[in-house]
Amino acid sequence: MNKRKRSFKQLKKDMYRARFIYLMILPVVVWYIIFQYWPMSWLSISFFDYNMYKGFAGSEFIGFENFSRFFNGLDFWRLMRNVLLLNLYALAVGFPMPIIFALFLNEMRFKKAKKVIQTVSFLPYFISMVAFVSIVTEFLSPSTGLLADIMKFFGKEPVYFLGDAKYFRTIMVLSGLWQTMGYSAIVYLSALTSVDVNLYEAAMVDGANRFDRLWHITLPGITPTIVVMLILKVGSLVNANFEKIYLFQNSVNLEVSEVIQTWVYKRGMIKYDYSMGTTAGLFNGLLALILVIMANRLSKKYSDSAGIW
Repeated sequence: MNKRKRSFKQLKKDMYRARFIYLMILPVVVWYIIFQYWPMSWLSISFFDYNMYKGFAGSEFIGFENFSRFFNGLDFWRLMRNVLLLNLYALAVGFPMPIIFALFLNEMRFKKAKKVIQTVSFLPYFISMVAFVSIVTEFLSPSTGLLADIMKFFGKEPVYFLGDAKYFRTIMVLSGLWQTMGYSAIVYLSALTSVDVNLYEAAMVDGANRFDRLWHITLPGITPTIVVMLILKVGSLVNANFEKIYLFQNSVNLEVSEVIQTWVYKRGMIKYDYSMGTTAGLFNGLLALILVIMANRLSKKYSDSAGIW
């Protein structure tokens, strides 16, 4: 008992000494409680035929009926197909490219050119999503777009890419790559700075060329970072960039562009079906959690990385 009292007193002393540090992190803690954890209590709407005016007390408890309706509905498999295909394509293209780009920048010997390229690649990330979509839309316009002018120059008929559903995923993946590649490469560039320079010098003495040093020193040195980023990417396979998809979405490409996030918004906020909207959102969150856990366990099993926990 005395040990417990002494530990508690010591804890109070330590907290008092670090009171200004705790005061600095207080706004972050409050923000997380209000906007991240407190809203979780409203997930129980999924188990009610919820009426906003009646509240929980006046709404009927229906158990898993909303989940049954969602899984058996006509939209479920279409939503899952769209979000998985979109994210798998983005993973196949968008995950390795920042790594390759970071390696390319790391190998550059001209520092000024390196800084210019890195800055130019970094800028699209800071463009607001509305402006970014407007730029892409204008670029792809069949009448006034730059791509249309290039196609006309080579004697080809311009194509209305946003008016054809088969181009939607390609547009999403390539525009996403342009927007985020420079920003994503920063993580790998930071990891590259931790690779021991002495290893490169030893390898050069042994006659290793640039490719050998890249393959046997650089890549193994940043593998833990790559594994962690891959785990996070796998966990987001059922998530999508709502704002970007919603802005690119139209009646023509709706069959391939409707994902869980846009469906939740339309069902919950436009049609006021809060129960179904919350049900779909809860399912999406649980599925993302399962994917992260699976990816983390696989990384521990098949690699030397410790995973993210």
